[in-house]
Amino acid sequence: MAKLYFHFSTMNAGKSTLLLQASYNYIERGMQTYLLTANFDNRAGKGRIASRIGIDAEADTWSGRSDLYAMIETRLTEGPVACVLLDEAQWLSREQVWQLARAVDDLNVPVMAYGLRVDFRGELFPGSAALLALADELREVRTICHCGRKATMVIRVDEDGTALSEGRQVEVGGNDRYISLCRRHFREATGDRVPPEPPI
Repeated sequence: MAKLYFHFSTMNAGKSTLLLQASYNYIERGMQTYLLTANFDNRAGKGRIASRIGIDAEADTWSGRSDLYAMIETRLTEGPVACVLLDEAQWLSREQVWQLARAVDDLNVPVMAYGLRVDFRGELFPGSAALLALADELREVRTICHCGRKATMVIRVDEDGTALSEGRQVEVGGNDRYISLCRRHFREATGDRVPPEPPI
């Protein structure tokens, strides 16, 4: 039975690496995958998903106006697809997440969506909120804060390294401007009062 999966994390946790590895595993076993990425994310070139560790693959692109159900349905007419793997899922609209869910239910194809959970202000992205509500399975991709705790938040910094609290939610690229932190250090970086560390 096909399922909708949401693999979520903060910045630089290895989501694209996991997506590419999953696709490779299917292909190695003689199955085909269908890769999708946002058309406005051209960091690796148009229609490419790339990992910071140097692996990449070609992908179809989607925009905010794309009908993902129709795209998947069209791809299935070209031959069987073992799994649809979608990168940058945080930028999906709620309706597009429903399109993915319908593809799972009506076309019986598994969909694995990979994306950020929250933005630099600590707020859910619309696509992530919809995926958290609709996905059959949620899988957290873990990374760590500089203190060693699990990082669940991300800050965007300016040229001086100061955390920003305003700005557009969507800003493609600039990985060096984002830092993944635990909630405690996110609060500290954004000026929220943080109590002293408890004694050991």
